[in-house]
Amino acid sequence: MASLSPVKLVVLGYLSYMLVGFLLLCLPISQGQKHIRCLDNLFTSVSAVSTTGLVTVATNQYSIFGQIVIAALIQLGGIGYMTLGSFVILSRGRDLSDLRSGISETVFSLPGGFRIDKFVRSVVIFTLVVEFFGAMVLYFVFRSGDVGCPLWCSIFHSVSAFCTAGFGLFSNSFELYSGNFWLNLIIGLLSLIGAMGFIVLVDVWRRLIGKIEHITFTSKIIIRMSIVLLVIGTFLLLITEPAVRTMAAEKRLMVCAFQSMTAMTTVGFNTVPIDSLANSSLLILVFLMIIGASPSGTGGGIKSTSFTAVVALVKSALRQEREVRLMGRRVPSYRLRAAMATVAFYLFVLIWGIFALTLTESKPFKDLFFETASALGTVGLSTGITSSLSNLGKIITCLLMFVGRVGPLAFAIALVERPTKKDQASHDMAV
Repeated sequence: MASLSPVKLVVLGYLSYMLVGFLLLCLPISQGQKHIRCLDNLFTSVSAVSTTGLVTVATNQYSIFGQIVIAALIQLGGIGYMTLGSFVILSRGRDLSDLRSGISETVFSLPGGFRIDKFVRSVVIFTLVVEFFGAMVLYFVFRSGDVGCPLWCSIFHSVSAFCTAGFGLFSNSFELYSGNFWLNLIIGLLSLIGAMGFIVLVDVWRRLIGKIEHITFTSKIIIRMSIVLLVIGTFLLLITEPAVRTMAAEKRLMVCAFQSMTAMTTVGFNTVPIDSLANSSLLILVFLMIIGASPSGTGGGIKSTSFTAVVALVKSALRQEREVRLMGRRVPSYRLRAAMATVAFYLFVLIWGIFALTLTESKPFKDLFFETASALGTVGLSTGITSSLSNLGKIITCLLMFVGRVGPLAFAIALVERPTKKDQASHDMAV
């Protein structure tokens, strides 16, 4: 294992989580009143670790033990491979090995200036604190709504929202809470914090306590892009979606903002039936899902930083400028290459996924397009076709969710990467 690169170990790490989760969900203690098929258990495990939220069977069909397993898989997938293990090592006063540090840096895509040991501690502490306060507020929301087991519901949905997983214990997501201001606010805040990423959380915190004078350039891009996408998505849904025109102004704004947020952060909750939305609205959501969240966050997509780099490249080309600049700074060529490669390979996998599902499923093309974008972006929104997919269609969707969680470009690198001479020498010595 030591001879494998960090990228390959990340792929194998997530795969091992999914397999362990699958075995646990197959246990009789995890099953509810009805027996759940092995393929559906595998689908649920992959969806949970990839923090997607697409399901072929409702989460409430599992027993409490099964739901705890799902929540644990979401948490493990959300905070990143090996993060909990690294946190335990650091808590015992020991240093991280070079291998663990390399894997963590690969998972979080850390910019310069971040120490991985301090960053891992911050990740776990911030996660627990944010999820705790989120669960506290949600508890009062669910208790006032006469929800069964409000404490467990609040904990589960807080974890699911912060990890942008979109798993819920209600059969229709949050459609019954479309007009509930506090639920929309808390779920929205949890999802935005998780999607903007741990880099931003730690960076802003260090700025607030005075350890640094300015937040990093990466954090500035993430925050600005998140605001811009949320505003644009909300505005477009407000003026184009017929299903919300009969709602009161306050509820209409809340619904459009929530649905834009859930696509942009890739959290996958919904307060209106997705299959009732107009084609134009579905296209808006697909656009937001493809861009996705931010690097080192819990969401998927091509990432906002890659998107802004490509936009800056197009802008400089139109102006016939020799340098690519973003927010007054020159963008290094290696970052542009990485961004272009990410976008290109992401679109390649997206097209492949759509093509594969059109061969196995007899569903409308728009539904298959939306489902593919949701699976690859680890979003979880669906027009309602997930449970009726064929066995082969479910396997294809599992592959899309897995690739989306690892990252299409990272997955491709793991497949084609060859060991360096140093890695090969280390392997030969180990043998």
